[in-house]
Amino acid sequence: MVGLKVGPIFYKIGTGSFLHCFFSTIAVRLENGNWGSEYPILMKQLYQAEILPGDINSLNKELNDIKAKLKNIEIDQVVWDIDDTNKQPPWGDKVAESISDLSDYFVTSDGKDLFEVFYSATDACQRLSRNLSIKRL
Repeated sequence: MVGLKVGPIFYKIGTGSFLHCFFSTIAVRLENGNWGSEYPILMKQLYQAEILPGDINSLNKELNDIKAKLKNIEIDQVVWDIDDTNKQPPWGDKVAESISDLSDYFVTSDGKDLFEVFYSATDACQRLSRNLSIKRL
């Protein structure tokens, strides 16, 4: 189980491969396969280390832009793994009818929209003045 951690708070996401799918989809579909070229705060800083409270506004701007752009991409364009773009999600093309595009495709293991989880974590990062990182339980 991986998630976002802010101080003592852990925001559950799901499997590491699911979160990697989110990042892989962004890199391939929105950054032309050049990881972090358009969204360095999310794709490099958070993915590889952590976000400081002072970088949260920049991260939120990146997340807003990503969500808006993913809204225009069909769900069959999801990228499970940037290192093997032919690899498919374990559920294949069987997704809930409520999912209409890649902006609402990413749902955590407990049924929450991944973007909303990110926004909750970024809010906590600012409120608590604690760093935000990706952690494995």
